[in-house]
Amino acid sequence: MAPSTAFSAVSVIRSDVDRELSDFCAEHRVRLLEIGPELAPAMDSLEAIVSGGKRLRPTFAYWGWRGAGGAEGDARMIRAASSLELLQACALVHDDVIDNSDTRRGAPATHKRMARLHADEGWSGDSDGFGRGAAILIGDLCLTWSDEMYQACGFVPRTLQDGRGPFDAMRTEVMAGQYLDTLEQVRGTATREAALRVMRYKTAAYTVERPLHLGAALAGRGDELAEVYTDYGIPLGIAFQLRDDLLGVFGDPSTMGKPAGDDLREGKRTLVVAETLARSGETDAERFRSLLGAPDLSTDSVEWMCSLVESSGALAACESLVEDYSEQALAALESPELDEGARGPLRELVVAATRRSH
Repeated sequence: MAPSTAFSAVSVIRSDVDRELSDFCAEHRVRLLEIGPELAPAMDSLEAIVSGGKRLRPTFAYWGWRGAGGAEGDARMIRAASSLELLQACALVHDDVIDNSDTRRGAPATHKRMARLHADEGWSGDSDGFGRGAAILIGDLCLTWSDEMYQACGFVPRTLQDGRGPFDAMRTEVMAGQYLDTLEQVRGTATREAALRVMRYKTAAYTVERPLHLGAALAGRGDELAEVYTDYGIPLGIAFQLRDDLLGVFGDPSTMGKPAGDDLREGKRTLVVAETLARSGETDAERFRSLLGAPDLSTDSVEWMCSLVESSGALAACESLVEDYSEQALAALESPELDEGARGPLRELVVAATRRSH
């Protein structure tokens, strides 16, 4: 299947999700500005981070619902799925603070945007400190509103309670995965096992598995489809993150919205890094390790590191793993428990998640 058609499964509800989030933010902007007009820049920043993205989590939640026999285009399900984008916004804002990232999707990261506000207004104190503090609070607000949007999606209380298990697990696991990721950066271990554990909880469970579980639970078939969706979601989520990590090294800045080699500059202990270190000679591995995350990393050094990723065989190994994990996900879709109408779109989502350039 060609990548150009692979995004049809995503686009099915994308405009509906965009509309739900726009309506929710418009309503909550009014409520927020009643507290004080000074909150307008914070709301602007929140809406900026919510307005973009691939909408993968709502999409997987929706097709988890459809795969469990849920009705097409159910407004309650789309609203519940849309609430996951507010959780994602929280994760992105906080992640950018933790990583001290300058940009997100080609625009200033939330903490940088708020720091600029401080500087432009000539307020007292440290602009960067204000930006970080404001961004943390904006992320917290997104987390709070995610729960609020879910609770108000329109399902009866019993159904909402059925969905609480995966909804709450998703929030716990992404925070735990983010902590493990942060811990690995300071430990500097860069092992395959550590990288895979972070990928499972920070990305695979959070992006694919739990949204699918949520959709199935809201359709009343959470227990029946839990294993099928785990067998599909975990390998696909790992493949998705591995593709993201490869793009973080070799991606085109014009489509990625951040400089090429940015993950190397940030010193991220990804599976790409672990494979490179494991496959390189001692001298090259030591040089690579010393350069990883160096604040003054030069373009020449980035180019050398990229060449080592390729020449060591790490690039080919990671590409092979993406294919292997994708095949595992596809195999899970053969389960007879799955509604036939969702099988094709879930196959398409494997392509959408793993064969992308941004």
